[in-house]
Amino acid sequence: MTKRRLPKPSELQQILRPKPIVLNPTDRRLANAHTIADLRTIARKRTPRAAFDYTDGAAELEDSLRRARQAYRRVEFHPNVLRGVSDVDTSREILGKTSALPFAFAPTGFTRMMQHEGERAVARVAERNGIPVGLSTMATTSIEDLAEAAPGARKWFQLYVWRDHGAGEDLMNRAWAAGYDTLMLTVDTPVGGARLRDVRNGLTIPPALTLKTFLDGATHPAWWFNLLTTEPLEFASLNHFGGTVAELLNKLFDPTLNYDDLDWVRRTWPGKLVVKGVQNVDDARDVVKHGADAVLISNHGGRQLDRAPTPLELLPAVLDEVQGGAEVWIDTGILSGGDIVAAIARGADAVLVGRAFLYGLMAGGERGVQRCVDILRTEMVRTMQLLGVRTLKDLTPSHATLR
Repeated sequence: MTKRRLPKPSELQQILRPKPIVLNPTDRRLANAHTIADLRTIARKRTPRAAFDYTDGAAELEDSLRRARQAYRRVEFHPNVLRGVSDVDTSREILGKTSALPFAFAPTGFTRMMQHEGERAVARVAERNGIPVGLSTMATTSIEDLAEAAPGARKWFQLYVWRDHGAGEDLMNRAWAAGYDTLMLTVDTPVGGARLRDVRNGLTIPPALTLKTFLDGATHPAWWFNLLTTEPLEFASLNHFGGTVAELLNKLFDPTLNYDDLDWVRRTWPGKLVVKGVQNVDDARDVVKHGADAVLISNHGGRQLDRAPTPLELLPAVLDEVQGGAEVWIDTGILSGGDIVAAIARGADAVLVGRAFLYGLMAGGERGVQRCVDILRTEMVRTMQLLGVRTLKDLTPSHATLR
């Protein structure tokens, strides 16, 4: 028989260690978020369905997004041991400047619709963590206001070429004057993709208080309160528009966009130029010939053409074609620090994350975006240590293969 005894008070004291009481509800929520998936779960609970689905969804059957994520699940890491990895350096030179991490915050539209702190919160986190931040043409914060909110951040401006070239030139001039050093020209939007979640939710900009949204809003009173008691939700770079997202995109995007337009942008913009939305080898080669400093392999987060190429799978072929003539970046499907390490190991110069930080924003505003960065950084460092590499330059394709 097992002999029983009463535990000593000192022994109980070692076991009974309750967690500190966290009074702030936002801090309490975020303390329970250990992965980007956790942030997504919190975001879904705190955000009306139409706004959450705008972030979370993709085009048509959403196969492009699903396949992009599955590609990262197919990654098999091959670690080295006995390498001494107590100190890990996650910094990366991106277009001539050092970033503390090898990723940037992607430009996202309608950001204050997700959470009222919006683009300013994202830029402040980027500034604090030494990473670049992109501002979209479809942003809900102006070029100048973002620059004022985060003067020390490295800022990039994303441009759609509209039917009215004069408006595009004005935006480029404003961005350059406000200290943005890189222009990201998006070229995969001759028309808007069929984002069926938005259609079914009846999403409009600004959100309309229909019976459906009123009932949904009743379960998200904080979101509606913040929307109605802060500055009006509108496009900072556009005139007022009332209608569905699809109607807006099809009104603005220019289906005649061609290489002459790219040449015009290259002549007009004095800084670094990234062409965003490249999805085949021939286009990668051609945009570099027309002056691109970086090629962003992107299927627009799966939000344009469904069943489009998967960036991680396309990456090696584009690298072979470009042959160092420009940097090669990728986005779409990146939801962990391990995903970022895999992309860098397979040859990407940098990656862009979008949904990951938007989940953080919806979960807890600026603190939620910071939580996203903390999660990605922690996962990156741990993955690198387990792979036996101390710097990103030590990563090679042999470290990350696709099963």
